[in-house]
Amino acid sequence: MSGFSRTESLPPSQLATVSSRVGFSPASRNRLTDYDLGRFPGDTLLDHVARAACHAACLPRKELYEAWETARRVRRLFRGGRIVDLAAGHGLLAQLMLILDDTSPQAVAVDQVVPPSAATLHRALVDRWPRLAGRIGFLGSPLDAVLIRPTDIVMSIHACGALTDLVLERAIAARARVAVLPCCHDVARSDPGGLSGWMNDALAIDVMRSRRLASAGYRIWTQVIPGEITPKNRLLIGVFDGTVSS
Repeated sequence: MSGFSRTESLPPSQLATVSSRVGFSPASRNRLTDYDLGRFPGDTLLDHVARAACHAACLPRKELYEAWETARRVRRLFRGGRIVDLAAGHGLLAQLMLILDDTSPQAVAVDQVVPPSAATLHRALVDRWPRLAGRIGFLGSPLDAVLIRPTDIVMSIHACGALTDLVLERAIAARARVAVLPCCHDVARSDPGGLSGWMNDALAIDVMRSRRLASAGYRIWTQVIPGEITPKNRLLIGVFDGTVSS
C-alpha cells in the first residue's frame, strides 16, 4: 500500500485546486508551501508576495498576514526612511516596507538569533523583486546593537513583553518614526499605569505605551489589524512632532 496521501499523489495542476478548497486560517502557524499556491491566484501585491513565500516554504502563514497588514497601514502614513525591523524573525516586514515604497533606501532586520530560513525567504523575494538585492541587512544581535537615526522608521511585530518597551525607548531616544504590534504583556515588567481596575492588563499596558509616546512629543495613531489573524492585534504608530500631550 502506498505511503502517500491522495493529495500528495496528485499532479501539481490539481494540487492547487484541492488546496483552494480546504479551510484556510490566516492565524495558522503552518508554513506556506507550493501546495498553497492555489490560494493566491490573483494579481494583487499580496498574492505576489504570498506566492514568493510559498516557493520559500519556510514562512508561517500568520507571519505573512501580520507583516502585510502592519506594513500597508504604516505605509499609508510614512514614506521613505531606512527601515529598522527589531525582533524581526524572517525579516518579512522590513522587505515588505521596501516593496511598498521604493524610496526607502535600505532596511535592517535585527533579532537575537536570525533564523537560517530568513535567507531562503529573502532569496525568494529577490527572485520576484530584484531591486531588493543588496538593500536588506540581517543582524543577529541584541535589539540595542543598531544605531537608530531620526530619519528611520523603527518597527516591530510581536516583540515579546518588555521588548516592545525597548523598541519604543530606542525610537523615542532618536525621535524616529515608530510602529509596534505588541504581544505577551507582562505586568511585572511593563507599566499598566494603575488602570487594571478599569480594563484588562494587556490593554492598560498598551494605553500607557501610547501615552508615553504622546508625552515624548509624538503624534500617535492607534489601529488594529484583523482579529482573525491574531488576537494581539493593536497597532501603535507614532511620529515625533514636538507637541507634548499631557
